[in-house]
Formats: sequence, C-alpha cells, structure tokens
Amino acid sequence: MRTASGIVNSMRMRAIAFAALLAALLAGADRKPTADEARKFIDDAEQKLLALNVDSGRADWIKDTYITDDTEAVAAILDQRAIDATVQYAKESTRFDGLKLDPVTARKIKLLKLSLTLATPADPKESEELTRIASSMEGTYGKGKYCPPASGSAAPACQDLEDLSKTMAQSRDPRALLEAWTGWHAIARPMRKDYVRFVELSNKGAQQLGFKDTGAMWRSKYDMPPDDFSRELDRLWDQVRPLYLSLHAYVRSKLREKYGDLVPANGPIPAHLLGNMWAQDWDNIYPLLAPPNADPGYDLTALLKQRNTDWKQMVKYGENFFISLGFAPLPQTFWERSMFVKPRDRDVLCHASAWDIDYVDDLRLKMCIDITGEDFLTIHHELGHNFYQRAYDRLAPSFRDSANDGFHEAIGDTIALSVTPEYLVKLGLLNKAPDPSKDIGLLLHRALDKIAFLPFGLMIDQWRWKVFSGEIPPDKYNETWWQLREKYQGVAPPVARTEADFDPGAKMHVAANVPYMRYFLADILQFQFHRALSQAAGCTTALNRCSIFGNKAAGSRLNAMLEMGESQPWQEALLKIAGTRQMDASAIRDYFAPLQKWLDEQNKGKPVGW
Repeated sequence: MRTASGIVNSMRMRAIAFAALLAALLAGADRKPTADEARKFIDDAEQKLLALNVDSGRADWIKDTYITDDTEAVAAILDQRAIDATVQYAKESTRFDGLKLDPVTARKIKLLKLSLTLATPADPKESEELTRIASSMEGTYGKGKYCPPASGSAAPACQDLEDLSKTMAQSRDPRALLEAWTGWHAIARPMRKDYVRFVELSNKGAQQLGFKDTGAMWRSKYDMPPDDFSRELDRLWDQVRPLYLSLHAYVRSKLREKYGDLVPANGPIPAHLLGNMWAQDWDNIYPLLAPPNADPGYDLTALLKQRNTDWKQMVKYGENFFISLGFAPLPQTFWERSMFVKPRDRDVLCHASAWDIDYVDDLRLKMCIDITGEDFLTIHHELGHNFYQRAYDRLAPSFRDSANDGFHEAIGDTIALSVTPEYLVKLGLLNKAPDPSKDIGLLLHRALDKIAFLPFGLMIDQWRWKVFSGEIPPDKYNETWWQLREKYQGVAPPVARTEADFDPGAKMHVAANVPYMRYFLADILQFQFHRALSQAAGCTTALNRCSIFGNKAAGSRLNAMLEMGESQPWQEALLKIAGTRQMDASAIRDYFAPLQKWLDEQNKGKPVGW
C-alpha cells in the first residue's frame, strides 16, 4: 500500500528539474502585480495543468497496462510536458509573493509551489547537474544487485532486491540473512558522493522559491509552520511509543529464544533478523512470534475459494461496502476500463493502484487479482482511493487531492480496518464470528505491520530534514542514520558500519527523493478515522471488532470529509470526520488495547527498552 505506483510515479514526476525562465520572470519586474492578475494567473494555470495531467495520466495508464519501449517513451514525453509546465508556473508564481490575496487564490498558489519535491536552481548548468544526479541515484538503486563471490567452478547468480527480500522474509539462517542484508546495502555506496552534491543543489533551488531548505519546503505543505510540524510528529510518537516498546520487548525476547546471544537481552535488535530488508515491518517473522492458540478459526482465502469467488465478485464486495454507506455505485466506465486480471498477451505492472484519469469520474483500478484474503483487503483499500477521488471531483482542479498526503493512504486503510469477522458474517462468507479470545493472534500480526512501521516511517524524513538543514554534515551521514534508527526503532546494524557506507541510499525513497512522512501520518490517521467512524456508527464492541459496513451515519461523516479535498487546511478536514483539529494517536492504543495487556503479561520480569 505504501508504495502504490500511482502515488510514487506522481512523486517522481514532480521531482524532476525546473526549467527556470528567469529572463521571463524579470521582464516587467519594475511593475507591481495586482491581486486580480494573481487570480487570473492561477485560474489559467490550473486549467492548463489539468489538461496536461489528464494527457500524461492516460499515457501512464497505457504504459503500465501495456509495457513496451514505445509506450514508455510516449509516457515520458507527456509526463515531462506536464512537469515542465508545473515548474514554470511555480517559478512565475513567486512574483505574487507578499501580495494580499483572497484566501482561495492564496491557497491555490501555495499548493502549486508545494506540489514540487525537488526545486532545481535557476542556473541551467546546476539545474542539469541536479537532474542528472537525481536520475543517476534512482538508476543505481533500480539496477542494484548483489553478486556473491565465486566459490568453486561456477559463479553464483547475482540477486536483485526481489530475490534478497525473499531471503529476508523466509530464511531463518542468520548467515544467509546477514549476507542478503550486507549484499543489498553495498549497492548504495556509490551514491554517497552524489548525495552530498544533491543536497547542496536542491537546497539552492528551494531557497530560490523562498524556503529555508528542501526539508523546510517539504514540511511547509502541512498547513502549519515547519518547526511546529516537527514538534507535532514527536508528540504523536510519544503517544504510541509505550505500545511500540512492549512489542519490541516481546519480539526481542522471542528472537533471543531462536537465535541465542546473537540477540541481546536488553539492547537493540540486529536489523537483519526482523524479516524485512529495512526492518520497517516485522510480519514476515510472525510464525516465530505467534502466541499459543492464535488461529482465529477461519482462513479468508479458503472461504473465498469455497464460494467460487471470481475477480468481479471480489471487486463487487469492495464496491458494495461503499454503497452500504450511502455512496453511489462506481461508473460503468470503471468496469470497462480497469485492469482486474493479468493479461496473457503482454507485460503489465501488477502492483495495485487506484487511478483518476480525468480528475472527474474516469476512475480505474489496476490489479492482477488473485482470489486471496490479502487481495480482498487490497481491493477495499484501493477503492477507498477511488471513492475519495470522486468525492472531490467538483472542486477547482487545484483542490482535487486529499487534505494532506497522509489522508489518501489513511482512507484506504481505514476501510480495510472494517474487514472484521463480523463483516465477513454479514457477507455470508463466515457462519459465525470467532470468540474475541482469538483476537490476540490477529492483533499481533497487524501490530507487526502497523506498529513496527511507525518509528521507521518517522525517522526516514527526520534524517533527511537534518541533512538538508546542515545539522547532519556529510561526514556524519551514516553514523547519524544509525543513531536515529536506534533512538526510534531500537534496531542496530548487524555488522560494523563506517562513513564509506551510505545505508540510507539502500531505501528507494531516499535514492529517488520521495518524501516519506505521508506513510507515518497515514498509520496514525487511519486509526483515528476508524475510531471516529465506529463511534458514529454506534459500535460498542472492542474497537478492533468494529465495522462501519451498512451504516449511513458513518458514511455521511466520511463523505463530508472526502468532498473537501484539499480546499481547506487538513485540520478542517480532520474536524469533519473526527471532531477535532488535532491528530491523535490514542486511537491506536485503543485499537490494540487487548494486545497491549497481553504483551505486558508476556514481558513480566523481562527488560523493556534498550
């Protein structure tokens, strides 16, 4: 979910260079612009950008569902057209800085500037250098492979990230895990020198747009002063940290049972033992951690197959969830134009994503659906994006997006939280919901994904913001990376690291310059949304057993927020759905309360923290 291709592609598009036209900007600089000119400028810009983005969206859809050299080339041309226009308008909009504008015009211009994640300098040579570095780092990551040293007559095959990730997920051999971990992290070393220059040039571009540095530019898009936003994140983390500490202590204890002294009794966990290349989620090691009698008594995949469910019924289940809340059915074009199954005659990108081609009602789902419980959840998640997209389709083009970048992901995950045993009973997939005593296994499995991710989701951009601000100098890049990972996650590198390494670059979002805070926010917000909607639905059971399926009151509250799009600060959108303007992680503690109690019992007499 966190790397849905539509969103990541959009971030990459926006991260490409500015084609700065300073001569045009300087022309007429002696005459002070007016508020009417600003309004006309942004109204004209958003209409032209809408047309360009629709064209590039259509080309991207064809590229992802019919992969050839030609479709990739055409998509690149149309993407670049939209990007060039966006950066040109963003640069031109700076001439209205300091002018008193009406709130709508001011917000549109602000959002235009903040739609970019990489600001290239005005100097053409520096602009070209920055875009070349950005492309090179992403290419280095994409082509990264670990080639084991030859031993014997035949050299072993090189392994890419997919191969190495399978080892991390499935192997329980610490030597194999260490080799996979060190092999992948070595691919980032060549980026280190380029990243130093990348930071210098990207900061220069951000400063020319009026921001202190690139990190401040990223934080400015959250409708509050950048430093206040940083403090808000720390407050949210403090709310959920006790649950993370309990989970960490339990996992460390179980891993110590498995691996002995390789795992310290009271220190950070070696990062290669947690089932994921970056230790960002731990659900792959659930079999090592599962509590006794954790089986909930049903297998959703088996239930779906027993009913001879096909791909269309899978999607209908998801659509009917929203219809039950009071939303209109998806348009007929959704069923005609989406890709639901993997074609036999061509290459496609199967990664699930939700599309809004014309920013009105040409909604599409792109998936290669398998009849599994995982894809059942994914469909509910992705349709959350589609119904959000349609809810704000009557707004001005500048406002046709989520309240902030964490909201879109949070909505999809909020809907997935309502896929409870009780919901499955209502669908007729399950005869009877299992007793709540069976919930600990389900909650632990979910916590290994959601709770384990939170500190990682927070520290990625904490590190980058400090790098962009100069607080972390180049000769401390790797050292501080691991200091932050220990501080927030309680994990440590499995082998000694030096400044010859560049471990941040082994994560795609760093190599490709994709901001990461949206994923942390989505993990916080989805539980706050779920609690608020469950209360609106009158649910009185444990929060993890609440489902809003079939409740029009919850649907009305949800829609009131969705239809606001990005037209107002996210705090106002949050007020509509949750009754407060402040993000609140206490909903996570409420949701996982039975698990917290169980973890504390398991941790009695054992060290907690590191």
